[in-house]
Amino acid sequence: MQILDGKETSKAIIEELKMKVAQRNIEGKKIPQLAAVLVGKHGASETYVAAKVKACSEIGFKSSLTRLEDDISENKLLDIVEDLNNDPDVDGILVQLPLPKHISDEKIINAIHPSKDADGFHPMSAGRLVQGLPTFVPATPYGIILMLEHYKIDTRGMNAVVVGRSNIVGRPMSILLSSNTNPGNCTVTICHSHTKNLAEVCRGADILVAALGKPEFVTADMVKEGAIVIDVGITRLPDATKKSGFALKGDVHFASVAPKCSYITPVPGGVGPMTIAALMTNTYRACLDANER
Repeated sequence: MQILDGKETSKAIIEELKMKVAQRNIEGKKIPQLAAVLVGKHGASETYVAAKVKACSEIGFKSSLTRLEDDISENKLLDIVEDLNNDPDVDGILVQLPLPKHISDEKIINAIHPSKDADGFHPMSAGRLVQGLPTFVPATPYGIILMLEHYKIDTRGMNAVVVGRSNIVGRPMSILLSSNTNPGNCTVTICHSHTKNLAEVCRGADILVAALGKPEFVTADMVKEGAIVIDVGITRLPDATKKSGFALKGDVHFASVAPKCSYITPVPGGVGPMTIAALMTNTYRACLDANER
């Protein structure tokens, strides 16, 4: 069993971006800029955004963070997004989800200009992904692909099972794994809450991607010997033994599943850092697309 180390892989990608940005500086070219928008005070969102801003600083990107109260109107948030769309210094826009209930995630995502869609959530990005065209890919599935590339895992001909069908992870992950690429060229099954014989389906997976948001849902009896297991889930559970008062758990019961795997991602330290690395890669590409066509 080998750990797929997201921290190590992310660090390698960030170091490469850092060198590219340093070269752009020397050549007097535009430095990528990511604009993040955070609405309200959501603990996990605060953590994610802080990590993204820190990564920008480490690479040498410019970044901005707009903090907004959770009672901001939808129209006001749309105005802020439009201002960022029209700002030539901004290459990528990230509006951290989830948003307050009175604001439509869909409206805000759709308002971000496709050329600045660093998160890869815009319908135009999704459509291009389905058609196999160059586009911004949602950061978490893209990060998983970058990890598989880093470890030189040949996925051709494998049976892949994706548990979860969200537009953020499950669906784009299934498209990437089925694409005529490597990593890719898998035969993919998507599972969800209505899937019959879920454990049996999962046992047929050479690659199992767990992205359902239920801590330790995937157990050893659901995984075949030698499988590659990618754990996307991250849930805070109360834990009095921890200084923080909580423990982070993935969707996979790591202790029982790991001994059966050829490769497995840990939680934390697996997919999470790769999501940030992928977001940085998208932002860099947005800058190149806008300034060096």
